[in-house]
Amino acid sequence: MSRRSRPDDTPAGRPFGGIRRAAVIGGARVVVVGDTGLDVVVRAVALPVPGGDARAEITVRPGGAGANTAAWLAALGVDPLLVARVGADPAAAQVRDELTAAGVRCALAADPDAPTCCVVVLVDGAGQRSMLADRGAAARFAPGDVAPAAMAGARHLHLSGYLLLDRSSRAGALAALAAARAGGLTTSVDPQAAALLTDPAGFLADVAGVDLLLPSRAELAALTGSTDPASATGLLDLVGAVAVTAGHEGATWVDRDLTMAVPAEPAAVVDSTGAGDAFDAGLLAAWLAGAAPADALRAGTAAGARAVARPGARPAR
Repeated sequence: MSRRSRPDDTPAGRPFGGIRRAAVIGGARVVVVGDTGLDVVVRAVALPVPGGDARAEITVRPGGAGANTAAWLAALGVDPLLVARVGADPAAAQVRDELTAAGVRCALAADPDAPTCCVVVLVDGAGQRSMLADRGAAARFAPGDVAPAAMAGARHLHLSGYLLLDRSSRAGALAALAAARAGGLTTSVDPQAAALLTDPAGFLADVAGVDLLLPSRAELAALTGSTDPASATGLLDLVGAVAVTAGHEGATWVDRDLTMAVPAEPAAVVDSTGAGDAFDAGLLAAWLAGAAPADALRAGTAAGARAVARPGARPAR
């Protein structure tokens, strides 16, 4: 770990390197823009080979990366509003009811021609997950889905990168970032999926000016060519700071003044679904409350540890 400045000496309101520091407030209003839908979770000791069979436990749970982060923010005492697109179907009502019960306010556009997002999540005996996603209405997220009223009174906007990674929803994602900047909000983006980062230069152009980029180590490699968190320094001409997650190895913060890592919290992995979404919420909740980078990372890893220790992608209610 290298330390070129002490985070606990950073005066309130002063930037961490090139990053704008969010207003120090409790219960911050955060707008989350991203997918929401249903997860069909298939748990099996071993997944079958092609053409084979396996016994499994199958459940239907609320999901969607943006919705997961919003639910974790609410559980951590932050006031979140989720902006998303759903179908005009029974699944949409279920999704809204689950989010409302979790303390998340919703601004959900109803798509008359596409279903609510649905993801099949395959979880093996070690708790590791693979996903088959039908984004449905979420893939049609549009600039008109970002109502100006959604930004009123907000302090921060968090964007799920899935919206940027599909051409059909990219314009809506860019509109959300533009509205946040126009309103003076701080911003964060989670790239979400290394396998879908097929145009890293285009993605980085889209997130230029974002305050916090929140990639996994695999996503960092897709963007920089290296899994080494130090490679994130090459992104600092575009973003204010980078927080890199590495699962059981912890997380690293990189900005112009310091590079520092914290270990992961010990956890028995039951289901890794949504761990990154929970990390985002933990880090943002702490950072918005004025925490220094080390403490924000620890809050993120603590939320991630809570997430992997139970089935599903949402906090227990």
